[in-house]
Parts: sequence; C-alpha cells; structure tokens
Amino acid sequence: MAHSIAQQAAAYPLAIYNFRVDVGGQSLAFTEVSGLLREWRTQTYRHGLSHVEGEDIVVYRHEVFAPLVCKRGVVAGLNALYEWLESAERRTLTVSMCDHTGTPVLQWHVQRAYLVKIEAPSFQAAGGEAAVETLTLMACGIRVQPV
Repeated sequence: MAHSIAQQAAAYPLAIYNFRVDVGGQSLAFTEVSGLLREWRTQTYRHGLSHVEGEDIVVYRHEVFAPLVCKRGVVAGLNALYEWLESAERRTLTVSMCDHTGTPVLQWHVQRAYLVKIEAPSFQAAGGEAAVETLTLMACGIRVQPV
C-alpha cells in the first residue's frame, strides 16, 4: 500500500542537499557546510562498589566546538562575506534543514561565529569546474532547535 505525502514526510529522512544558511540575518548560498558539532566532556568515576554497581559517567558542562567549514561557489558581485572577513566581527549563523517545500524543519543556531580562514579555489587552466572557496569559522556556541 502506498503512503500519502504526509506519511512519507513524517517517516522518511530529510534530504541532505536541502538546506539554507543565514549569516547575521542575510541569506547566503553555500554548497557544503560541515563541522556542526557540540560535544560535552565526560569522566568515568569508579568507587568502592563499582565491581557490583558498575561505574558512573559524569558529564561536565564544558562544551567543545569544532571548526565549522563552509564551501561556496565564487560569484562576482556577492561581497557580503568579504566585508564580514574584513570587519572581524562575530555574527550569528543559522543553518536550516528544509523539507521538500523549502520550509525549515530543523535549525542549528551558531552563536558568535567568526571567520578564521578563507581558502581560494585551486586555479587550473585545463579545468572546467566552478570556482569554490572554503571558509573556516569558529563558534562560541551551537544550539539545535526543531522548528
């Protein structure tokens, strides 16, 4: 029996290619975003009755964030990213995973992100690929929010 569109939307995973990125309230196009990572420190605690009760794992609120890597095609006239690079200010970045209609379903809010590296595309006279630059950002906080 075939499922309705609503049942499929509720039961099947979202497509990874359908995402949107907003930087400081301005929508920017990226071909890839990776490194959305939020990790907590843990410590295994062994006590006198660990051989009977088992060990305890303590989770510390000390969060660790990985570098966020964004790739985008170079387009003439789109200078907002370069202005951000030169200003060296921290901005809020939101990565939204969207459903088949383009409506955000899950969002990652990156607080106080700042650019730490920009890598130019590899230039090749024999190649016919699009020019893609790589940006590396660091964040001071990542929060995941279902919409």
